[in-house]
Amino acid sequence: MRPLARLLRPLLRLMIRAGLTWPVFADLVRALYVQVAAEEIAAAAARTDSRLSLMTGVHRKEIRRLREQPPDAPDLPPVVTLGSQIVARWLGLPAFTDAAGQPLPLPRTAPDGQPSFEALVSAVTRDVRPRAVLDDWLAQGVVRLDAADRAVLQEAAFVPRPGTEAQLHYFARNLHDHLAAATANVAGATPAFLERAVHYDGLPPAIADRMEALGRAAVERLLVEVNREVLSMLEGQPEPPPGTPTRRVNLGVYLYAEDEAQPEARG
Repeated sequence: MRPLARLLRPLLRLMIRAGLTWPVFADLVRALYVQVAAEEIAAAAARTDSRLSLMTGVHRKEIRRLREQPPDAPDLPPVVTLGSQIVARWLGLPAFTDAAGQPLPLPRTAPDGQPSFEALVSAVTRDVRPRAVLDDWLAQGVVRLDAADRAVLQEAAFVPRPGTEAQLHYFARNLHDHLAAATANVAGATPAFLERAVHYDGLPPAIADRMEALGRAAVERLLVEVNREVLSMLEGQPEPPPGTPTRRVNLGVYLYAEDEAQPEARG
């Protein structure tokens, strides 16, 4: 139970700060408990409310009520889909990066075959005008205009702004996938999912700061390189026919640091 309690503490701290009360959280967890248990025995012949009650400890009457509720369909915010695709192409395609792999400043428009912000957005969607995307990104600080009136991708574009719909989407998705990979490994998944960490305790602050800086730079290189390679493989690939099996892959890396409690000096 202690590992589970440690796992939940950051999430509970966030919920308390957000004003989410225990009764609301308890109702959510109860419903999810029943839903996940039902999924675990979905293929079993003896999928009964009695069995779910035995597995979860939730009363059968409550299980019937919960199972009658329509499941929530997770919505992917359009801003996440559109923005992530545009930034990924800006960072990964050779036409939009310089010799060092850095995103080029892009003029608003340019002749066909030359990089521009209009060409970048139009390659992802025809439903939203490039000017509307540019104005929105300028307001958010995702891009800025240089002296030549070119759009320059800001470093802030890599991380959604605090409290935005995009940040909450990635918060839920990335934590879900990390936890799913870790729990699958604990359950003996073969082959095991990638889950590695470099960790030190008791570091002097200067060395800890240097380790953070090294980690940030290395991770940025890794993610940009993987993004570029996948985009190069996808370029020119036809859309798969409906019903074709596909897979979802999420490669993520985290970094966390905190001050350690110091032992009290003995007299």
